[in-house]
Amino acid sequence: MTAQPAIPRGHLVTVEADISRGLHAFAIVGLPDKAVEEARDRISAAIKHAGFESPKAQNKKIVISLAPAALKKEGAGFDLPIAIAYLVAAGELARSTEGIAFAGELSLDGALRPIPGILAIALAARDAGAREIIVPAGNAAEAALVEGIAVIGAPALADVVAHLSEEGKRITPVPHAIPARAPAAGSVTLEEIRGQEHAKRALLIAAAGRHNIAFSGPPGTGKTLLARALQGLLPPLTDAEVIEVTAIHSVGGVLADPVLHPPFRAPHHTASYAALIGGGAVPKPGEVTLAHRGVLFADEFPEFRRDVIDALRQPLEDRVITVTRVRGQIAFPANFMLIAAMNPCPCGHFGSARCTCMPAAIERYRRKISGPIADRIDLWVTVGDIPLQSLAARAKRATGETAAARAHVSAARERQATRYAHEEGIASNSDLSPAALERYALLTDEAERVALLAAEKMHLSPRGYHRTIKLARTIADLDGSETIEQPHVLEALQYRHKE
Repeated sequence: MTAQPAIPRGHLVTVEADISRGLHAFAIVGLPDKAVEEARDRISAAIKHAGFESPKAQNKKIVISLAPAALKKEGAGFDLPIAIAYLVAAGELARSTEGIAFAGELSLDGALRPIPGILAIALAARDAGAREIIVPAGNAAEAALVEGIAVIGAPALADVVAHLSEEGKRITPVPHAIPARAPAAGSVTLEEIRGQEHAKRALLIAAAGRHNIAFSGPPGTGKTLLARALQGLLPPLTDAEVIEVTAIHSVGGVLADPVLHPPFRAPHHTASYAALIGGGAVPKPGEVTLAHRGVLFADEFPEFRRDVIDALRQPLEDRVITVTRVRGQIAFPANFMLIAAMNPCPCGHFGSARCTCMPAAIERYRRKISGPIADRIDLWVTVGDIPLQSLAARAKRATGETAAARAHVSAARERQATRYAHEEGIASNSDLSPAALERYALLTDEAERVALLAAEKMHLSPRGYHRTIKLARTIADLDGSETIEQPHVLEALQYRHKE
């Protein structure tokens, strides 16, 4: 199995300041981008409003060095450390800043604004041996997810200076805490979906083993509702996963609060290659990485560009996406569940008198989903029309369906967590490598005979066969069985893609 990338971490940058007599000049060196270069004006105004003489009001040559010099420096997070380095060099701060890390953007009046990626910065600072990190107050709760480093949330530069001064008012560190997690409340519940029992069963299996699933059927039959109901079935993230996923979303600039539940990303089918996979001159994470440890929902799956669909091959198999650019190569984590929803033909009414599609159009539509992609989806489910009578307001509605399904999923996940407790990189049945399958997917003689016979008759590839066994392992877990029986294999086989 491919090794998973580590939690995103920042690079430690040392800020040095030198002030000498001469005509006024303020230079920042060390490969700064435009945002870092513009820090000169923000810092000068912020220092003035903090009660000190502005660097621009002095006939002095100021040089700020960002080391290592070969590393590209981006973003406004360098404002605070540059301001502190200047004040230390100017003799305004006598206390040593050894062992203290700084990050934050300064406004013109000296207030500290939150920045993206603070969790990755806090992790890097802790790993580098820093005992304390000073960040904007708006970033303090996010940084406090990191254990082993004191987090100081400051509202303004003046507060930071006071905290660092010997006689100044000290700021109390934010306690380390990961918020308690209750089951996620999905936007749709299973009770809201009338009928479609076969599809609900497949959704339960997918949630229990983190398997990829595809729903195919006419428009309006509940495919999107089923996909969104998955949110309410998945258990909350573990503490380690909370830090991992929150760091990714923070670096991606889409974080509002710590991510406590599996993320659910639903990009539109017009999304570009770079938006879905990640990229740019300086590679940024795409939707497949933002869906890490969660769900990527691809509605109208064949309507995505062909190159975008085929680009999902690597992350679906290796759980990582590698982006290569002239400036370097970076591996983003991409361990997600794929839920695809599609129509059987462009008009959506294939097989009925309402279908207006020509055979060539149907063939082109279906060929958008290549064989390698279809092989990587474990459950193919047809979502058909349901009797209109079941939609009537007076029709009997099931109760407790979501709660019961969530309990089944949690029980199956607990069995998997216990089974793979000593296996690195394996958290669920979908993570099993071929070697791990031999150890943990124990089939009875009859089940193995049926699996091999079906694989031959259905022309399953080795990947398809292994994915069928993984699926059977999940079905057995839902039944509370440690061995895979014949019925488990037969149910798993019915979900395989059929040409």
